[in-house]
This record gives sequence, C-alpha cells and structure tokens, in this order.
Amino acid sequence: MDANTIYQQVERLSELLRVDLRQVGVKQNLQPVQIEVLHYLSICNRYSDTPMAVTEYLGQTKGTVSQTIKVLENKALLIKQPDKKDKRLTHLKLTSKGRQVLEQCVPSPAFEQTCESFTALKQVAIAEALKQLTDAVMANSPMKSYGICHECRYIKQEAEFCQLLNKTLATADLEKICRLFEKDKTANDI
Repeated sequence: MDANTIYQQVERLSELLRVDLRQVGVKQNLQPVQIEVLHYLSICNRYSDTPMAVTEYLGQTKGTVSQTIKVLENKALLIKQPDKKDKRLTHLKLTSKGRQVLEQCVPSPAFEQTCESFTALKQVAIAEALKQLTDAVMANSPMKSYGICHECRYIKQEAEFCQLLNKTLATADLEKICRLFEKDKTANDI
C-alpha cells in the first residue's frame, strides 16, 4: 500500500466526519469551527486553554478564532477568565451548558454507533493505527505537536513533575493535551 492510498482513505474519513459535524451542529445552531473550539477546550489542559492555543491547534486565523469565541461566549457555552498571575493571558473555560452541547455533538451519534459495531479488539487496533499515523504526520509538520501531557519528554512520571514549567501537575492536566508538548524521544515507537 502506498501513501496515496492511505491519504485517500484518511481524506475521505475526514470529509465524512466534517459532514457529520456540520449536521449535528445544525441541530445545536453551531458551525463546525464552533464545535471544534468547544471540543479542543474539553481536551486541553489549563496551560493550553488560551485563544492563541486554540488558534495554533485548529490552524485558524486569529480573527476567525476571536469571532468564534465571541459567539460561543454570547451563547453561554464558554467563559473567559483572566489569568491570576499574568493579566495579559485569558483562559477559556467551557460552561456546563457548553459541555452538554458538546456531549451531543462529539462524537456524533452516527460515528459512535459505527465504532460500537466493531469489537473492542478492533477498536483498539484502529485507535492505535490512527495514533501512529497522527504522531508520524505531526513529527513532519511545522505545526505545534500538541500531545497528551503524561507522554511528554518534560514529565517525570514518578513525581508528575513538568521540568519545563517547573511544577507538579494535577492528574487532570496530565491526562489532557498540552501546547508545550514535545515527544519523549526515549519512548518506544512501534
């Protein structure tokens, strides 16, 4: 199998997911980018919940993200919170209403039903293959990598300590994605 064949499958799957996202978004009166922002905020840690991090992660313009945040704030789906130590930073937090809306959209009921039709073993195999592909593409991409904090090279596992931030992290932060992520070069890749 060659790269073109894999690309065609991933591209088709991506398009199907985008169409699905548009359809579930219509029911919530949301555009796909608005759902993407909500989803990102649900999976990022507290060091990655800024408008700039959203912009980098989604690969959108600052203007698009700024307008999207305004709409989501007006719909009471997220709130802005100034950073307690650095007044130049603003953190974005989902409201309970935002979480409820997101749960209805991501994953979509159709996608969830499709995944549940596979055996647990097949689901694991698909997830692992997609993670390997995503990691490999990210390694060759100029975009920030954004990975799960506990897989980062800066984390000392025994102490849950981030050497980059010079802080012990909460378990909740370690299980989410971080914009400061750098792949642990010593980790065994398959």
